[in-house]
Amino acid sequence: MSRSQPPGGVARIFADAMAMAWRASPVAFASQIFAAVLAGLTPVAGAWLLRAIFDDLSGPHGHDAGRLALLTVLLGAAGGATALLPNLTQYLSAESGLGVRRAATTGLFSALSRLGGLRILEDPHFQDQVRLAEQAGSGGPSQVVSGAISIVQSALTLSGFLVTLLLLNPVMAAALLISAVPAVYLERRIARQQVALFTGISQSERRQLFYQQLMCSLQAAKEIRLFGLGGYFSSRMLDELTEVQRATRCVNRHVLAANSAMAAISALVSGGGLLWAVFSAAAGRLTVGDVAVYVTALGSVAMALGMVISTAAMSYQSLLMFGSYRAVLAQEPDLPVPPNAPPARPLRRGIELDDVWFRYGPGTPWILKGVSCVIPYGRSMALVGHNGAGKSTLVKLLCRLYDPDRGRILWDGVDLRDFDLASLRERMSVVFQDYMTYDLTAAENIELGDLTLAGRTDMITAAAARADIHDVLTGLPKGYQTLLTRSYLATDDGEDPVAGVLLSGGQWQRVALARAFLRSGRGLMILDEPSSGLDAEAEHEIHAGLARDRGGCVTVLVSHRLNTIRDADHIVVLSDGVISEQGDHDTLMAHCGIYARLFSLQARGFERATTSTGAKSD
Repeated sequence: MSRSQPPGGVARIFADAMAMAWRASPVAFASQIFAAVLAGLTPVAGAWLLRAIFDDLSGPHGHDAGRLALLTVLLGAAGGATALLPNLTQYLSAESGLGVRRAATTGLFSALSRLGGLRILEDPHFQDQVRLAEQAGSGGPSQVVSGAISIVQSALTLSGFLVTLLLLNPVMAAALLISAVPAVYLERRIARQQVALFTGISQSERRQLFYQQLMCSLQAAKEIRLFGLGGYFSSRMLDELTEVQRATRCVNRHVLAANSAMAAISALVSGGGLLWAVFSAAAGRLTVGDVAVYVTALGSVAMALGMVISTAAMSYQSLLMFGSYRAVLAQEPDLPVPPNAPPARPLRRGIELDDVWFRYGPGTPWILKGVSCVIPYGRSMALVGHNGAGKSTLVKLLCRLYDPDRGRILWDGVDLRDFDLASLRERMSVVFQDYMTYDLTAAENIELGDLTLAGRTDMITAAAARADIHDVLTGLPKGYQTLLTRSYLATDDGEDPVAGVLLSGGQWQRVALARAFLRSGRGLMILDEPSSGLDAEAEHEIHAGLARDRGGCVTVLVSHRLNTIRDADHIVVLSDGVISEQGDHDTLMAHCGIYARLFSLQARGFERATTSTGAKSD
């Protein structure tokens, strides 16, 4: 985010923040303004009532008891209102803040959900902006609204007492206003420095949070404890914290210097005003009531002026921070879709890769270099190759998580980029190599494959049975309603809270498969290392079941275990981003190339393992 915002830009951000607060809670918003107006006027009314009481008491002709009683009652009411209204305003501000936070959180996550690809999430600057947006979105609009209302309140108080000063001492009123000029400049400068600080330390704070989370991560705990990494990560966390605190201290010193300068100016002006009041009263130019209201006005003007300036600076800072939130909401989709893009139709002919080139960023190596092949409908294609050959990248392109830098991927002859993105993905079912494990119940973990089938126990159990995980899930303490994590407690059944259970890696892989099987009937099924965590027998059963159901879609298989994909209709061997070989198993074995060598190596290794096992059993 730019460190400077044009006035028009700030005005637009301010309007957006106020509009968000109004939409989130109109009653609380309007009530805040009404309470602020009263809170701004009651101190002025109280000062003038006090002046009237003092003048009535010290008048040469005595006092009117009825009038004095009325003034006293009104003064008490003003004092009570002055004491009550800040509490009411604080409550209304909190109520408005709850609505704003909900609206801001909804808006932010809706904006992030609209980003269909992965490339933008790999941008550190965007990650910093999202982090600032999370902070500014939840509290920024509330701070802007509270600041604006506080300014209105202070401005009313300031105006009332400033009129009083103008009547009693115009020179002092002018001096106070002039003294505000350097304060405005200094506060504005501080606000900009604070925003620059937040922006500059965002990456350090994210890294610090990463190290903190590692220390509590169950997934990382095994290696951290076994390799003795706790001290190492603690040291790195403290290094990041030191950098954050160094930058913060620098800004804090600037804030201290600026605030001290403003306090000195205010003290000098106020001191001069008090001296004038004392000598004027001694000379008989001011009455007792005049002195009382003058002293009150002098202190109140100084305090209200300082409040207006500091609150305006804080609001300005919040506006600059809120700009990050608006920038995320205004972020253009990272995967462009043409206007009125048609939905993807059911696949009937097949998928074609036409001269596909891809790399993850300018200046980085090409991952895919002119890949071309055709996968007919109802057929299966297996991707084979060494690590880094481009297999998983090709899977991401098929899912349109990225777009090719050159070339096309065609769905029944239509470029994937020409379809509505959501409808295209609705035609796919995928098991990624790095599948997710959600801290939810077993049933919910499977339901995520197709939320339209949530609650359909028959469909969920059928998918689990197809992945051969049904018996395991049924045997859990609460069956499919068992929480698959020990990080949280299950408390929604009226019983005592209990932690969930942990599945093995192979069992989690079967749950991920069940999630994909729940989406059966799609045009494209992608399985990226779907059985890497399974034993040989379970792996054979899974692939045998997949082979039986391939007729209704295009199936793409990625696996390093070549015995699991030998029955694929077409095998593509990727090497350094290009297709080095393709054909069925028999053709590739006869070719005696990369595939034949890898397959023979794995077969010999399996034979040795089998022979060794047999010898030991004998």
